[in-house]
Amino acid sequence: MKLVSWNVNGVRACLDKGLREYLHSTNADVVCLQEVKAEQHQADLTWLEGYQVLWNPAVKKGYSGTAVLTRNNFAAHALGMGLVEHDNEGRVISVEFPDFHLVNVYTPNAQNELARLPYRLKWDEAFRLYVKRLETTKPVLACGDFNVAHKEIDIARPKENRFSPGFSDEERASFTTLLDSGFIDTFRHFDQRPQQYSWWSYRAGARGKNVGWRIDYWLASEALKPRLKAARIRQEIHGSDHCPVELEIA
Repeated sequence: MKLVSWNVNGVRACLDKGLREYLHSTNADVVCLQEVKAEQHQADLTWLEGYQVLWNPAVKKGYSGTAVLTRNNFAAHALGMGLVEHDNEGRVISVEFPDFHLVNVYTPNAQNELARLPYRLKWDEAFRLYVKRLETTKPVLACGDFNVAHKEIDIARPKENRFSPGFSDEERASFTTLLDSGFIDTFRHFDQRPQQYSWWSYRAGARGKNVGWRIDYWLASEALKPRLKAARIRQEIHGSDHCPVELEIA
């Protein structure tokens, strides 16, 4: 089974910059998109045959939002975490497949000068509790833009970004807490190389120089460890300031 996650930073723009071709060629069973910045009727995906589409737009127009495209049948799905204070930005879609829960997430950014850090940490705790509740019934695969580079190997310039949103001590510790609660960072399970990034600033030619951050993940419950086959970061795929991250499971 092949699964894809991609922060497309505006699905309408990305469709014409490479997303359409990627979706045609990737042959994925499930595709999770973040930061779609549109409602479903604004992004025509009817040309993509064989997929059911689940959409969770933000209340604020043109902001945030997530989508899941699946060729596999599912038992149920949910939009959001069931928490009013966290669910108006369209950041979570959960899908119950026969033998696992899939959770697509676009984690809030802590913003400049860490202005939104207190909310971000509340979000992280709520999300951890949410996926652990799901895990009481089935293992969980959680994917998306978690807006944090976990370790120094996951960012090109760790010293310069020590207090930047997405690399603050608090956010990194919060992500460690999530992993320590029983989740595998699937890419690092297979690949310990440096300079493997999934997001690059649009400024100063960062992508061409590979001055990036790894902030997009596939996390897996420990129970799914025997089924993990491969994890990849598709740095050669353009169309957004992020690139797709892929997971294969048995």
